[in-house]
Amino acid sequence: MQRIERARGIFVAGCVAAVLMTGGALAEGGGEHAAWDYGTAHGPEHWADIDPAYATCRTGARQSPIDLPDAGTADGAAPPLVLDYRPGAATVVNLGHTLQANVAAGNRLTVGGVVYELLQFHVHTPSEHSIDGRHFPMEAHLVHRNAEGGLAVVGVLIDAGAAGVIDELPLPDAVGASAEPDAALDPTHLLPASRAFHAFEGSLTTPPCSEGVQWIVMREPATASAEALARIAALLGPTNRPVNPLNGRALLSGE
Repeated sequence: MQRIERARGIFVAGCVAAVLMTGGALAEGGGEHAAWDYGTAHGPEHWADIDPAYATCRTGARQSPIDLPDAGTADGAAPPLVLDYRPGAATVVNLGHTLQANVAAGNRLTVGGVVYELLQFHVHTPSEHSIDGRHFPMEAHLVHRNAEGGLAVVGVLIDAGAAGVIDELPLPDAVGASAEPDAALDPTHLLPASRAFHAFEGSLTTPPCSEGVQWIVMREPATASAEALARIAALLGPTNRPVNPLNGRALLSGE
């Protein structure tokens, strides 16, 4: 019971995570630290060896991603979740290890009464989280920050199917290049029809792997066309960190 109440409290309050900023929006990794990637020499198994600032990638006990169960959990109920997204302008940047869409202000996530502003969403190929050991072709991460600097990330697994927001993303070929979609992007259309989700305390999934990030992973996948998934996978290559142990963390569920 104490573990569940602690998880609920941290999930609602959030906490300040060590993050880096790019173009005014939260970005994954990068900055002035040593280079990392998803390959053999500088990949996830070696992130902690590359730079002392990445030590948490190995020593952290609340790391993301994780493997999730297919059904609801018995650990407890997550606080209510309210998503208030709307169409708006976006700029898509090729960061090398991901495509990141920096979005306009005005998109909000409210969980347990705490309001988070959506800063950006980005993609991983294939998915980082898995469901009962199954990975999906892609995963989108919608990154939010509250007034105190606490982070909440909504993870959306993406399978091949009907075209979606992923199909609307321009694909800048060069690392560092950016482009704007032809029309306004609505983050709501990234989400699956079902709002069932898992919630847990975790970390950034790239260096420096900072903990204290509140994760909300939708239990049902959204879709994108097989063609769009293949184009982005060909552009980025594999960009997913392997799953980490739960290490006794409470896994909450909600609808």
